[in-house]
Amino acid sequence: MAAGKIPSELGTKKVSTLLKEYAVPGIIAMTASSLYNMVDSIYIGHIPDVGSLSIAGLAVCFPLMNLSTALGTLVGVGAATMISVLLGKKDYDKANTVLANEVSLNVIVGTLFAVLALVFLDPILTFFGASPAILPYARDYMQVILFGNVITHLYFGLNSVIRSSGNPRLAMGLTIFTVTSNAILDPLFIYVFGMGIRGAAWATVLCQVMALSYTLWYFLDHKRFLHLPKRIFALDWGIAKESLEIGMGPFLMNSASCIVAIFINQQLQKYGGDLSIGAYGIVNRISFLFVMINMGINQGMQPIAGYNYGARQYSRVKEVYFLAAKWATVVMVVGFIVSEFLPGLAVSAFTGDPELETVAARGLRMMNIVFPIIGFQMIATNLFQCLGMVQTSVILSLSRQLLFLVPCVYLLPLWLGVDGVWVSFPVSDSLATILTVIYLTGLVRKLNRLHDGDDPAILGSRI
Repeated sequence: MAAGKIPSELGTKKVSTLLKEYAVPGIIAMTASSLYNMVDSIYIGHIPDVGSLSIAGLAVCFPLMNLSTALGTLVGVGAATMISVLLGKKDYDKANTVLANEVSLNVIVGTLFAVLALVFLDPILTFFGASPAILPYARDYMQVILFGNVITHLYFGLNSVIRSSGNPRLAMGLTIFTVTSNAILDPLFIYVFGMGIRGAAWATVLCQVMALSYTLWYFLDHKRFLHLPKRIFALDWGIAKESLEIGMGPFLMNSASCIVAIFINQQLQKYGGDLSIGAYGIVNRISFLFVMINMGINQGMQPIAGYNYGARQYSRVKEVYFLAAKWATVVMVVGFIVSEFLPGLAVSAFTGDPELETVAARGLRMMNIVFPIIGFQMIATNLFQCLGMVQTSVILSLSRQLLFLVPCVYLLPLWLGVDGVWVSFPVSDSLATILTVIYLTGLVRKLNRLHDGDDPAILGSRI
């Protein structure tokens, strides 16, 4: 599809066709990203004799890895957004400067985070819920991951730039490459070389090194309109400030997820021990697969909804939302069926420990019992962001995690024990969905009062 034709097609082409064209690459990329995270868990969970402890150690590492991702998002989202705007203005020189700036910021932020985390690694992992039994496994994994932290930041940050600069297929291809190569290298490093959980971490880092090498080669080609200048490590503090401000919203949401994950691990350790933490590591990976598919649908909806809102074609905005919400609901219903009727089969891919399978299957059933009602909620939250209502989108995102989930995770185990931790998820999801319905109803009512071509200012305020 030619870049110059995209705007007119977004406003004229059949909405269902557009959503397929834009969402399918996003779904593939997000699914591949989710599988990338699942591969380590599957192989680690089947390490002879220590699989259950290893997967519990991996689960304890998730919050620290999420915090690293949040910092990478802080840099990457802002830079990708700025570059996308500058390319639209055909200001290639400044776009290249922003690209170099992102490389510098990622090196600085990634190095500082890795050094600090390595120095205080044991206390951090203990605070995150690691018991003496699982601490060695968590430490072995995170030491290697932190060693390659700068590589991770650079790869994911530059991959976002590739996508935002008009080459989503290459970005998707690199993601699929890392997933495939990781699936091949994991058993080699874990079992053949006998490196255990540390081998899984080395396989992950090595895959990212290969993907980053190609990415850097791509951006070092000065024949491309977007490329790294000769002074790659040139830091412009004005650009850095603007980039970090843009990325602050996603950073705060990812940081909130990290805080919640820490609290969940602590409560699981308190009420259920190492086995419950390992079970949560499995359940979280299974659930995350369906969430990531919905994020791909969100990626497809975003440009269509945003363009048509700007073009004052409100009927198309509503159409793409309801269609995306329908797709998302189907995805979450499938997740519900897997969780409620095939939990044993799902968790058996991650472990051969009968006791861990039993705990994880029970947790999967309880955690995802309201999956069918949250698909449209995820799409609605993104819709507000598409229409420029970032504050509402942030409120809806954070309310589920901080306003509802954290109190539930603290209070419900007082009466229900470890089951209270699992039940906290459907309770908070239900409350967040109710809140979303309230906001969404108001938005749809305002859109219904507008005819295509109307200025939204006639309603007295920006909708």
